[in-house]
Amino acid sequence: METIRDLLASQPFLAGLSPAYLDQLASWSKKSVFPLGARIFEEGRQAERFWLIREGRVSLESQVPAQGVVVVESLGRGAVLGWSWLFPPYRWHFSASAGEVTSAIEFDAAGVRELCQRDPALGFQLAIRFTEVVVDRLQSTRMRLLDLYGRPS
Repeated sequence: METIRDLLASQPFLAGLSPAYLDQLASWSKKSVFPLGARIFEEGRQAERFWLIREGRVSLESQVPAQGVVVVESLGRGAVLGWSWLFPPYRWHFSASAGEVTSAIEFDAAGVRELCQRDPALGFQLAIRFTEVVVDRLQSTRMRLLDLYGRPS
């Protein structure tokens, strides 16, 4: 049977982390499953967790005046869900819901922040990885905006 430590070692996001760091992260993580349509978190609420998606699909959504809920991005296998836990005031910038049955590895944000404070080298490794996620999401948003508004009328 696969342990949570085995699952962490198989995640692309954590590739290259030392076995000792994976062991530390394992103590603050667990398996989770979201049924189709489940609300995972809500924009503006406290960001207390983050996830590595193993299978399935999650929609990041935002409430847009006069348009309602708009899907900002769709995340699938291997994606990181949630980075707001890393930056004060630790509030979600979007909402998220399961677009299909989704299995993930769930992390307790406060526990992981504590690990990072105790071991700055681990904190640096995770900060670099999450920064790459944020940059990728910003670039993806930029391309969508160019697609929407960059065309001549």
